[in-house]
Amino acid sequence: MDTQSRVALVTGAGSGIGRAVAIAMLQDGYRVALLGRRQAPLEETAALVNVPADRVLILPADVSDPESVRAAFAKLKAHFGRLDVLFNNAGVSAFAASVEEVPFEQWKKVVDINLTGAFLCTQEAFKIMKDQTPRGGRIINNGSISAHVPRPHSAPYTATKHAITGLTKSTSLDGRKYDIACGQIDIGNAATEMVAAMTKGVLQANGSIAVEPVMDVAHVAKAVLYMANLPLEANVHDMILHATKMPFVGRG
Repeated sequence: MDTQSRVALVTGAGSGIGRAVAIAMLQDGYRVALLGRRQAPLEETAALVNVPADRVLILPADVSDPESVRAAFAKLKAHFGRLDVLFNNAGVSAFAASVEEVPFEQWKKVVDINLTGAFLCTQEAFKIMKDQTPRGGRIINNGSISAHVPRPHSAPYTATKHAITGLTKSTSLDGRKYDIACGQIDIGNAATEMVAAMTKGVLQANGSIAVEPVMDVAHVAKAVLYMANLPLEANVHDMILHATKMPFVGRG
């Protein structure tokens, strides 16, 4: 299928990486559903691309709520009729705190959005992809460098990103018989609102504060688009993309 016939859904599409990826997919010819908690930022994303209105679907939804997710995917199926690519991108981080100081409410919020949200969206994507014609599709999970090594004071975020790797592997395995491919992109220091602090100085493993290099978020969008556009006989299962000079191995 060419991209003009294909449908993608991007979660967390109202800002940052989600917005950049959604725009890149629209520019490449996809029909794209923009999912996020608030409608206004999703509409802002859609307005940044000059495409026919019927190629964009705004889906305000809470990825941590099963009913909200089911309703959003039902609207997508009714509007576009199929789903070819899901980019599980929605995520949040807790305020920095040592593991023994993390409030339960903060832990639960991060787990509910970062992990449960990706799981719920994956479930609904499976239901559509396995029964459509042509059958199958691709799920791309937004992991993080934190899926490999943590930052100090980041237990909730790091735990969910390690768990995303397990979800990616299980999804990849369970999806084989339905022609559903699944891969993960682990991103480090893309220049978005979420990493603005990097340019001012952040805590390092040795206790120092250091400014970290960042990279243009456009590189992430291009990488995700490459993964999405592969034929289903091929799959990028794991990709690490980070600012070249940022701390990574051992966070040092």
